[in-house]
Amino acid sequence: MAMMRTAFVWDESFATGLPEMDGQHRELVNLFNGLGLALFVHGVQDEGPLADAFDRLLRYTESHFAEEEALMRRMALDPRFIASHLAAHTQFVEHLQAIWGQRASLPDLRVTLTDFLTSWMALHILGADQSLARQVRAVEQGRTPAQAFEDEGEPRDAGTRVLTQLVTRLYNALISQNRQLALANQQLEERVAERTRALEEANQALRAMVRTDGLLGIANRAHFDERIEQACSLAWRQERHVGLLMIDLDHFKRYNDWYGHRQGDICLQVVVRAVAGVLKRDTDLLARYGGEELVVILPDTDREGSVAVAERVLQAVRALQLNHADSPVAPYVTVSIGVCSRVPAPADPSRGGSGAAGLIACADEALYRAKGAGRDRSVLAEKAVKFQAVA
Repeated sequence: MAMMRTAFVWDESFATGLPEMDGQHRELVNLFNGLGLALFVHGVQDEGPLADAFDRLLRYTESHFAEEEALMRRMALDPRFIASHLAAHTQFVEHLQAIWGQRASLPDLRVTLTDFLTSWMALHILGADQSLARQVRAVEQGRTPAQAFEDEGEPRDAGTRVLTQLVTRLYNALISQNRQLALANQQLEERVAERTRALEEANQALRAMVRTDGLLGIANRAHFDERIEQACSLAWRQERHVGLLMIDLDHFKRYNDWYGHRQGDICLQVVVRAVAGVLKRDTDLLARYGGEELVVILPDTDREGSVAVAERVLQAVRALQLNHADSPVAPYVTVSIGVCSRVPAPADPSRGGSGAAGLIACADEALYRAKGAGRDRSVLAEKAVKFQAVA
């Protein structure tokens, strides 16, 4: 911790001879050491003190840069020097903010930030700002800005020049390293995001598989059970009807015995496409109830609307004209449909049933009557059927 209090130690050899600038440099050193102290005392996990120290350093640095830039323009220094000095200011702020933005993914923020700031401060004070001060004094003594700038290319104290060169190389190396680290972090984040998207897509596909009948590509029994409960619960609260069609392929066992099970699967698939083509709303659900039996949930659909949909289903299946040579009903595939529509009754936990169970029982009873009446027809459940939960 004591080491961090003196991460950058002010020395009079850093003085530029411009009192205002030297005072700002001293304050920058204090703020830098304050940030280092916050890093070692509070650690990178304590965002409050660390963020406060970083914000103070960044704000003061930007204020200091603005003062320097105003001085250079006021003294009308050579535009070449001003341009390079401003570019260095911009580069420093960008890299400092980039390091701060990556702090959560850096292996050791303390080392990265300390190395970067130490090398920059040495380079900033010993290099650019010492040159700035010399040019200001030269202009004040009567040299033109261009002459003052070009004089900076002449050899000076060898030790200072070598040190400045070494710090410059270190600073540039750190910048390059930080850029590579930022790129690596970005690529890592992109890979993580890509894998997250792939995982989500896989999970969606898995959920779809779990809720879909493998042969027919429509909702399976488990999905139907879930949706009918939801539809009935919502309809009961809103006092709206739910329509339910129970559809059975007539004499399908005979079809399988006559044509074979492979052809029976194809027949089911063709019939399902015809039934699905009748349904026009996204809220309607076609599901496989079991074997050759299908169900259709028709939310917010009254008795007349449910009967109309059932009649369209009958016509669509008849229009297929799928041969059924062993059917006593017709020479082509037909279906029988039980229709029920009502405002579902509330669940009755004491009897182990629900409004959905009552609706299913109602439609099933209507399907039984459709079969008894000769098949190839739809039958609407009688109004006298009691709307009660079924155990």
